[in-house]
Amino acid sequence: MNFLLEDIIKFRQDLHQIPELGLKEFKTQEYIINTLQSLGYSPKTICGTGVYLYLEGKDKTFCKAFRADMDALSITEGTDCSFKSKNNGFMHACGHDGHMAALLGFAKYLKTLSFYDSSILLIFQPAEEGPGGAKLICESGILELFSVKEIYSFHLFPELEEGVISTKAGPFFAQATEFDCKVIGKGGHGGMPHKTIDPLIPFTKIIDSYQSIISRNISPFNPAVITVGKITGGTVRNIISDSIEFYGTIRAYSQRDTNDIIKRMSEIHRGVELGFNVKINDEFRVLYPPVINDSNLYNKFLKISNNFNFIQGEPLALAEDFSFYQEKIPGLFFLLGTKNIDKNFTSSLHSSTFNFDEKVLLEGVKLFAKLLEGEK
Repeated sequence: MNFLLEDIIKFRQDLHQIPELGLKEFKTQEYIINTLQSLGYSPKTICGTGVYLYLEGKDKTFCKAFRADMDALSITEGTDCSFKSKNNGFMHACGHDGHMAALLGFAKYLKTLSFYDSSILLIFQPAEEGPGGAKLICESGILELFSVKEIYSFHLFPELEEGVISTKAGPFFAQATEFDCKVIGKGGHGGMPHKTIDPLIPFTKIIDSYQSIISRNISPFNPAVITVGKITGGTVRNIISDSIEFYGTIRAYSQRDTNDIIKRMSEIHRGVELGFNVKINDEFRVLYPPVINDSNLYNKFLKISNNFNFIQGEPLALAEDFSFYQEKIPGLFFLLGTKNIDKNFTSSLHSSTFNFDEKVLLEGVKLFAKLLEGEK
């Protein structure tokens, strides 16, 4: 795989300089198409800014798909690297530039093979960060068109040491749900609280009651989280606010648990409305399903795992739209470690200083190559 490193470094650094938001990856799409064409392929576009490449194998009825996400984030880059973003206010802070570079490297690797046992589909997918480009890809019918029976992807992860591969069978990433709430009372002077309906007190009761949902309504064997991350309200110290707004996220590993949590939160809101004479507006947005790795694919991977620095994964309360593929076909999602203390590559995902050594992407290419080859 070392013969690919120079190209992969170039791919990654080129792509890092042109970050674009979901469904606006026009320069990124152009780069991918031009690169694949330079390798002698005939890629096609999908879902506006996506790209795919289908390679027919000996078995036209069995296709393995490999996916990389394309979009960046609205973050101003904080690194001092020589190839930093040229699109001010935007950055590949989640490693998608690396994912694409690895898949392009895999495409070049495929040129060294004389034939393919199974057919191959490479998917460069837009909008993973939002609104969920995987869902759009699935709805396009491409998986059925090319008889895709398995799909694989990986994500760079700075919590793991550089080069470490990690995954697990079953629930791996959580389902994410956003909620926006507003407690509406009646404001007034802080010295005359009896003439107001203070929204702060019912707000505190709501937050306190949320804790019982996880501890008393969800099985202790099913991990779940409710986090309120943003609170706004009030203007000055001696005025009781008219309202308090708060925003948060729910993470669970099944649709049933997500539905139960939303139901209990809504019931708590209605009860607080009656108990404190306030109005509570709430909105819930169920985002990506949980990432549930296929057990059969995981067991197949275990047979080739000695080719990697592999450690058993644990469930994470992160979210990934790869889950939409897994609702349609068996899929296996991996994490690829990038942590390197000596090179100061320790910043978290979605950080303005996230960076990594491109040589780790060779492990991603190797992973795809071994998954294509299977146990032999």
